[in-house]
Amino acid sequence: MARAAAQVRTRDPARKDRILAAAADLVASSGYHAVSMADIGAAAGITGSGIYRHFTSKSALLVALFDQAIDGLLRDERQIVLDVRDLRRALLLLVQGQVDFVIADRELAIVYHNEINNLPAADRRRLRRKQRLYLEEWVHLVDELHDGLTDSDARALVHAAIGAIQSALFHTSGLPGERLRELLTTSAVAILGCS
Repeated sequence: MARAAAQVRTRDPARKDRILAAAADLVASSGYHAVSMADIGAAAGITGSGIYRHFTSKSALLVALFDQAIDGLLRDERQIVLDVRDLRRALLLLVQGQVDFVIADRELAIVYHNEINNLPAADRRRLRRKQRLYLEEWVHLVDELHDGLTDSDARALVHAAIGAIQSALFHTSGLPGERLRELLTTSAVAILGCS
């Protein structure tokens, strides 16, 4: 009986997270098509075939990465909207959350921006719906804060603010993280008119 117990394999609960992190790093630096499952496995410290215990394909791995990112942003957004009554403060917290995502999860944000079109159409549509749901709360807050804005005006401001934040994905500023956070937050808040 002791022998049977010794043969029972236990799964490393952090393995899936290591796979996702390795995939984000590699795809961000080399592109989706240039990275193989073997590359991802090697970077995660397992065999490429070991990834298939967690993900059925490279695109499924990418979908899991993107779901994780957008679900986290939506979860944080819901909490802010529930907890914060001051509209300006709520919008500021949303801006700070987006800035944190772009800086702390830079590789994942780059992969999301550059590689979403490599997903199967159904997954791409589902993720775009989640993205629109996330943006809707921003639009609602901007609309509530500013009299006289049309829905289109509010949407344009939200997209401009998020675009300003995400601009940090496309160049290396060389700035310390805190300074970059401050500049991106200040820029987005100015665009949204919520200072």
